[in-house]
Amino acid sequence: MASLLLWLSVASVSAVRLGEVTLSRHRSAAIMHRTRIPWSVRCCALPEDSPSDSSDEIECDPTGNCDVPSTMGDAEEDRLRLKTDLLRLAAACSRGEAATNLDRDTARTLVSSLEMLNPTPEPTRSPICVGTWELVFSDTQLFRSSPFFMAGRAVCADGDEARRYDWFCDMHRAALAISTVGKVRQIVSEERVTSEFEVRVGAIPFLTDFLPPIRYSGGAPLVIEGTIVSSATIDSNSGDGWNLLMDTVEVKGSNIPLLRQALDSGVKLQTRQLGSLLEQVVPSYANPTPAFRTTYLDEDLRISRDQDGKLFVYSRLSGDTNPTQYEDKASDLGLGQLMEGLVAGFMG
Repeated sequence: MASLLLWLSVASVSAVRLGEVTLSRHRSAAIMHRTRIPWSVRCCALPEDSPSDSSDEIECDPTGNCDVPSTMGDAEEDRLRLKTDLLRLAAACSRGEAATNLDRDTARTLVSSLEMLNPTPEPTRSPICVGTWELVFSDTQLFRSSPFFMAGRAVCADGDEARRYDWFCDMHRAALAISTVGKVRQIVSEERVTSEFEVRVGAIPFLTDFLPPIRYSGGAPLVIEGTIVSSATIDSNSGDGWNLLMDTVEVKGSNIPLLRQALDSGVKLQTRQLGSLLEQVVPSYANPTPAFRTTYLDEDLRISRDQDGKLFVYSRLSGDTNPTQYEDKASDLGLGQLMEGLVAGFMG
């Protein structure tokens, strides 16, 4: 009797485990079907016993020659399809800022599939890596593509400190909810990486604090605009990524009168110099050199990851390695553009 009970228990556990494995395989297949993962990637990612359509089976003759089904496609077609799906998703969720958990999971699946099809060996040593790139998707805060925030993360130890830094970045963005993020660019040369982060915010969002009778939440007709520019030296290049040494942070293209002139005169936060001073005072401190890997690169798309694996997807704009110039941007709080709109709208 005891032997029978033991046998039934083992059989029950085996049945449950078999059901779990089968369910897991079907779930994996469903996710990959939903995200249109190419056959060439699915065959590597799914468990060996996963069910497949008969049309996906490869028939080989006795000599070893195999008839590959057309549904497998070539790598170039697979890459194009994955890139199209990824860019469509990025546009639908505002570069990731409005992404749901499902959106982020789907994007990560698409990115992982693209990484498996990376056509460029040693991407950070490739000539096509050099140029101006625009950030089109991230699964974290957009400003973390800046070398400044990468350096901040590199100072923190993995684990609790890293989680606290993630929380700080989330709160930093929440505190600046009145601002709108514009274009985010990364300009790559052989020696440097420069980040340009355009920001737009209501010019007088806290007017009520000074004049209680007046109610104004910020925004038009007065708007503050500017670009936060952070630059870093490529300290080392391993072929699949860089180690960056933070140099300076500055604000360019501000439309605030008087302040614009001061900023354009060369006012910069010299982060490397500050770090060097700290190294002299605190022997245990060293200027951080955060790792920034590139896991996929072709002529128009680049996928990079920071030291925690957070995603940054870039679209290539040009081969230009010069930072953006802002001399032609007026410092008038947007009033000039407002007047032009009034004239065009009411006076033809």
